[in-house]
Amino acid sequence: MLTRIDHIGIACFDLDKTVAFYRDTYGFEVFHTEVNEEQGVREAMLKINETSDGGASYLQLLEPTREDSTVAKWLAKNGEGVHHIAFGTADVDGDAAAIRGKGVRVLYDEPRRGSMGSRITFLHPKDCHGVLTELVTSADPSSAEH
Repeated sequence: MLTRIDHIGIACFDLDKTVAFYRDTYGFEVFHTEVNEEQGVREAMLKINETSDGGASYLQLLEPTREDSTVAKWLAKNGEGVHHIAFGTADVDGDAAAIRGKGVRVLYDEPRRGSMGSRITFLHPKDCHGVLTELVTSADPSSAEH
């Protein structure tokens, strides 16, 4: 069962400049940064609030680290902006299977490693009214690195 909006992913050309905008304009601070080599991105997670299920909601700012990454290709086509929406779930495997059973294409056969040790998969945007949708099972908060 999807429990919350985990994050909204925003593609950007310059991560530092975009972080500065969100900090200076809205007061959001960086909660976590990392480079995800598999996905070819450098990212910053800006925590917005805590949620009743023990998770949190974030803005995820994504800067490509190589030209062949999905985010780089998306930026070349669309420019900066909202890239995807992610919903939190306690069971990414089970929810992905249930959604697949309803005819929605799930992009990964098995969930992959996401930000802060989470497990993720994506749903095809053509099956989700044009929205790239991510399902996220957060890592145990006590084991997450900041």
